[in-house]
Order: sequence, then C-alpha cells, then structure tokens
Amino acid sequence: MSATPVPFQLNFPEAQLVDLRERLARTRFPDPTPGEPWAYGTDVGYLRELVTYWHDHFDWRAQEAKLNAFAQFKVAVHGIDVHYLHVQGKGPNPQPLLLSHGWPGSVFEFVDIIPRLTDPARFGGDPADAFTVVAPSLPGFGLSFAPGQKRFKTEEMADCFADLMTDVLGYRTFAAQGGDVGSFITARLGHSHPEKLIGIHLNLLPVRRDPKALENPSDDERRFIDQLNHWIKEEMGYQWIQGTKPQTLAFGLTDSPAGLAAWIVEKFRKWSDCNGDVESVFTKDELLADITLYWLTATIGSSFWFYYARMHGGWPIPDKGVAVPTGYVQFPSEILTPPRSVAERMFTNIQRWTVMPHGGHFAALEQPEALAKEITEFFRPLR
Repeated sequence: MSATPVPFQLNFPEAQLVDLRERLARTRFPDPTPGEPWAYGTDVGYLRELVTYWHDHFDWRAQEAKLNAFAQFKVAVHGIDVHYLHVQGKGPNPQPLLLSHGWPGSVFEFVDIIPRLTDPARFGGDPADAFTVVAPSLPGFGLSFAPGQKRFKTEEMADCFADLMTDVLGYRTFAAQGGDVGSFITARLGHSHPEKLIGIHLNLLPVRRDPKALENPSDDERRFIDQLNHWIKEEMGYQWIQGTKPQTLAFGLTDSPAGLAAWIVEKFRKWSDCNGDVESVFTKDELLADITLYWLTATIGSSFWFYYARMHGGWPIPDKGVAVPTGYVQFPSEILTPPRSVAERMFTNIQRWTVMPHGGHFAALEQPEALAKEITEFFRPLR
C-alpha cells in the first residue's frame, strides 16, 4: 500500500460467509445460569434467537452495500494500511471532521449520522453547516488490520490520525469528535496536536477513574464516586481480562462466532438506553453488522490492545492537558457521567456542555439526529 490513498470496497469472499454459517449451525450453548435473564451476562435464550437469525436471515451483502455507498480508501500511515471513509460535504465551505469510533464498535456506527453531517440541507438544515467527514477504522480494528501488524496505543492512534488528516489528506486544520476509545483519541489529539484542531467534541469523557483522587467531594462528585465504584466492582471485568490477558480471550472469540456475539451484544444492551430490551434501540441487522465485521476481519483480539496499553501505561491525557475548545454531550445511559468539575481537571476550555434526555454509549448509532445537532452547534462558531 502506497502513501497515496487507494479506493476501497468491501467484498469478503463467499467462502468466509459459508464458513460462518457452518460454525453457527454447530454452536454449543451453555446451560443457563439460574436467576433473571442477563443477570450474569448474556442471556442464553436471547443469544439462541440471535444466532438463529444470523444463520437463517442476516444479509451481510446488504451491510457491505451500506458502507460501499460511501467513498472508502486505504492508505499507508505509520507503518499500517489505514481504512477510512471520506465523504465530501455538500455546502459552500465544508469543515473537515474526523470521527473516531470505539470498542466494540466500528465505522458501521456512522452510517446514519454521516449524511446528517455532510448534507444538512437534506434534513432541513443549513448547507453552511456541512462537514466533510473522515471516519477511519481504528488501527487494529476491522479493516485497519493485517495479521502480524504492530499494535497501537492511544497516543499512537492520535498521531496516526493527525498525519492522516494533514499530511495525507491535506487539511491544515480540522475538527474531531469521538466516543469510547474515540474519545481518548480525540482528547489526545487536543493535547498533542492543538495547532491542527479548531476544537474537539466528545460524547464520553476520558477522565481519570480513581475514586480516591477526589478529596472533599461535592454532592455531584460524590454521586460520580458511587457510580465509579459500582462500575469498577460490577462492570469492569471485560477491561481486566482484555487489559491483562488479551491473547487468551482472543482464542475463544476468534474461533466461535456465538462467543463473539455474546461478548459484544452484552455491551450493546448494557450501555444503551434500552431499559433491558436491546432491540428497542438496535435492530438485529445493526448488531450483527458490527459483530460480523469483527468476525470476518478476525480483529477482536487486536482490538483489545487499547485496554492492555492503557492498563500498563500512564493515563494518555494529562491533567489540565487539553486547552483547545471542547464540547461535551452527556447521554443518560453512558457508562460513566462525570460532573463538569471533574472534566475541568483535564479540559481547560469547555465551551459547550449539554445533557440529553435520552441515549447511551453508542450515540452515533443510537441517537444520530441528536448527536449530529450537537456536533453542528458546537463547531459552528469555531469554523
């Protein structure tokens, strides 16, 4: 792969899809744990239903077509071939915008939000608010991976994306937005490459997660400490295994599509504003598009490296380390919702702080209209 972008289209070999269906047909399910469904992890009954749909009805080619409707490219950056969507804005002066997804997400999260950002007039907005969107697959995730390639930590992902936007694509400055892993990358960009950014927007705050760090807490900070303590005790198990023994877990999830689905769908249910019914927010096709991309690219193991690197290194964004204009939108079912006083320990130039009535962790997929509006309104005065 050269340093010149090469057009790309998804078209996985049919043999891989046949192999997937054969594996699904041979799935061995565990015995259900006594008690309420989902109380101890992914519900066996739901996963049986999802696997049956995956085998009998799911149309991967239709999902490929959704991504292939956007301009896609691959280019050599920092020693790997980076895959990205590059969708031109429809307006008088579109603002370049880098969108960074998270784990266990993918660029499929952006299918519905990209048109709202690139063509606002189509949705009743002002063409002057148009963005030109660049949405990469994170290094080690999905289509930005090849067997044997080096692994990237947050700092390296941020440097890679900064060079993609400026050196490869020629944007002197750009806007950046992200959630989950993408929020760490976006915040790191604001710290390490402020001269290249007009501002950053986040839908998760990558603040330090140490309950003991808050002395003499306010009521809002005490609430966050309680939330954080519960998170560490009850919800952080996936981070411990992904951050300490990622290779061991990778064997099972790379070999068993049902195991992969169980690992991922539990997060979509827990972290979304679905009141326990994951399909009240996401369709089976949306869930399986993301899961199948991880399966076909065999990248679940390499996607874990972010957690290992973070657990074995320093926090990637230092205190008071981000001075570029910063916007934040808080969705109520986000995994952690720090108060502004905690955020200001890291971000010194918060210019917009919005609390939403509905939504969760996968905001671009779950609430594309609301998130697109927030992104637009934050960056409008910064253009």
